[in-house]
Order: sequence, then C-alpha cells, then structure tokens
Amino acid sequence: MNEELFEKTPISQAVAKMVIPSILSMLLIIIYNMADIFFVGQTGDANQVAAISLTTPVFLLFIAIGNIFGIGGSSAISRLIGQGDKGKASRIGSFCFYGSIVFGFIMFAVFLFGMNGILRIIGVNEKTIDFARIYLTCVAVGAPFVILSVAFSNIVRSEGAPKEAMVGMMIGTITNIILDPIMILAMDMGVAGAAWATVIGNVVGSIYYIHYLVGKKTLLSIKIQDAKINRPDIVGLFAIGIPASLNNVLMSLSNVLLNNVLNGYAGGEIYIAAMGVAMRAGIFLILIQLGFALGIQPLVGYNYGAQNMERLKKIVQFSFMCTAILGTIFTFVYVLAANPIVKAFIADQAVIEHGVKMLYALIISGPVVGILFVITFALQAMGEVGSSCLLNVSRQGFVFIPLLYIFNATIGLDGVIYSQAIADYISLFMAFGMFVLVIKKATKQTTHSNVACTD
Repeated sequence: MNEELFEKTPISQAVAKMVIPSILSMLLIIIYNMADIFFVGQTGDANQVAAISLTTPVFLLFIAIGNIFGIGGSSAISRLIGQGDKGKASRIGSFCFYGSIVFGFIMFAVFLFGMNGILRIIGVNEKTIDFARIYLTCVAVGAPFVILSVAFSNIVRSEGAPKEAMVGMMIGTITNIILDPIMILAMDMGVAGAAWATVIGNVVGSIYYIHYLVGKKTLLSIKIQDAKINRPDIVGLFAIGIPASLNNVLMSLSNVLLNNVLNGYAGGEIYIAAMGVAMRAGIFLILIQLGFALGIQPLVGYNYGAQNMERLKKIVQFSFMCTAILGTIFTFVYVLAANPIVKAFIADQAVIEHGVKMLYALIISGPVVGILFVITFALQAMGEVGSSCLLNVSRQGFVFIPLLYIFNATIGLDGVIYSQAIADYISLFMAFGMFVLVIKKATKQTTHSNVACTD
C-alpha cells in the first residue's frame, strides 16, 4: 500500500506513476484487440473478419461484468483506504474475487444454452453464422477467467500497485499474441484459434493475479470467509460498478445495432468488416485515453475519501491538459496514416476503401474524448452514482443510438458512420456541466466539515 503516492507526491509525478502503467496496459489490450482481427485478416476471408466484428459486442459483456466488480470495487477500496478503513477494503477485495468467478460460470451457462438466440440478436447471416458460433462457443468456456482478469486489473491498481496491475494484463496479452499466429494460421484454426488464444491468455493473467493476491505485498484478501460484507457495502459497490459496466453493455448494444444497420445495406458484410477494421484501428486512440482516465481514478478516490479537494481538483485539471494533448497528437497521426493503417489489417480492396472513410469519421472526437473519460472516471471514484451513470449511458446509449437511426433515415451510410463522433461531443458538453456542479457541492461540504471539526 503506497500512501506516500496518494498524499504527498507532486501531482505530475503521482499521475505519471499511476497513468503510465495503466496506459501501457491499454497498449497491450490494443495489441490484443488488433492481433485477433489482424491474423484472421491474413486468411483473406472477409466473412471470418466480419464474424469477429459481430461477436465483439458479446465479448464486451464479459468485460462489462468484470467492470462491475473491478471499477465498483476499485472505487470503494480507494475511498476506504483514504478514510483509513483498510479492513473493509480487504473484505471488499475478497467479495469481488468470488463474485467474478460466480458470474463467470453464470455467463458460461447462458452462452451454452442460449447460443442460437444470441446469434440471431447480433445479426449474423448465412455467410458468418458458423464462424460466429465457433468463436463464441470457445470464448464462453473462458468466461470466469476473462471476468476475473478484467476485475483485478482494476482492483490491484486501487491500492497503489499499477505496475502489478500492468504485469497481469501484459502476461495474458503477450500469451494471446504469441498464440494467435500459431493457432489461427500455422494450425489453420481460423476464428477458433483466435478464440482459444484469447481464453488461454486470460487464464494466464488470472493465475498471475491470484499469485499476487496470496502474497504479502497486498492488503487485499481472497479468503472466502472475508467475502462476507454487509448489504450497504454491496449496494454501494454495485451502485458504482453497474453504471460503469453500462458503458460496456451499451458499447455491446450499440455495436449490435450498428452492425444490424450496416447489414441493411447491399453488401452489408463488407461494411461490417470495414467498420470492424476501422474500430480496431481507432481503438488505439480510445484506449490510450481510457488508460489515462483509469490510472487517475485511485488518486481521485483516495483524495476524495481523505477530503483533500484541492489536490483532487489539481489532479483532474492536469489530466484534462494531458488527455487533450495526447488526443490531438494521435488524431493528427491517424489523419496522415489512415490508409496504410487499414491496409495492415486486410487486403480486400472494398473493405480498405470503406474502412479508411469510417476511420476518418471515428477519430473526429479524438482531441476531446479523453476529457470525457477523465470526468466519467473521476465521478465514479467520488462515488457520484447518478452523474457517472448518466455519462456512462450517454456516449453509446441514449445519445448515440437515436443519432444512429435518425442519421440512417435522413442521411444514409455517411450519417451512420459519423454518429459516434457527434455523440462524443454532445456527451462531453453534458459531462462538463455535471462535473462543475459536483465539484462545487463536494468543496462546500468539505469546507463545512472542516469548520465543524475546528469548532
């Protein structure tokens, strides 16, 4: 437990120590996301690439459940440590550990018995259904490990151990990347190879986190007797975790709806494959910004718990500046190199042509989307359930989905591919207003509390 980092280290250094490992972890996720579709793309089969794109929203459901425990647990743990209640923080860690495993087995059962319905929902056609079924069946086997790995990459970071959180993700991702070309190409397993490489990578990552959690460097517990926590703590954890996971659920839903809309055009599988490639290429910018926002969350939560609002505001302001600079730089790089980036994924000329256009549309919000993420994760760290929930459901929910259908009906395909960027700007405007109000309220409460203590 690194209290010096949370309380006294200069802002820029504290942010760097938390954010750099988090960003590196996200870089590994980027490579992992790109690896599957890249190596499947080397088969030259656009239908297999489309199948991976179609199944991505379903895989995001696993990540969503992992985030219920990971982000909800991380927020609670960092605030409790700031308040000095390390015992309760330890017990919440144990609850999240066993909760992740139980929900993993539930998801496995859901996929096992509900596969046909899932395939209909995600919009497969006769060309992609068999590939999608194979991928989802394989990945479902690894659901407990995927959820556990996602959850504890966040929870370990909450006690000031970002390097350990990064190592767990790194081990799993490197395993996946090594296995991808072997299983997809050398063993000629196609999408099944991509799925099994993903499962094995998450198994390896989970084993690392378990090894860390039974060691002496952590205050967290995985003793089953410690998993019993009271109802208010459970409610508080889920009150933050569920809204946070809604981002992934809505990402999943929005991708399903987007794929269904694209499938409605002639040659829909080409548009789906192109959007899949564009989103995989553009995910670099998104996940770098997301990694930054995730990295500062424990700092915000700790200082909020310790009622150090001045340090909290400086952390957030510094993060705004950094994410804006990073976003602008990466957007400029994408504008210059969109064509070769998309070509690196697949050789199909029709997919490349549409993929480049879609990538341009996706990165328009690049300079500001990081600020949106910082605000969202800061509000989660502060335990602001309503505000963080509203932001989580806006970017890819009640803002994006109506825009998708309105633009599809009025503008057509061009409108569809620009829907996400426009939704990002609308959500950012909402986020600023909410954050200003929350900060004013929290600062006023802290001032009154300090005055009362003085009296």
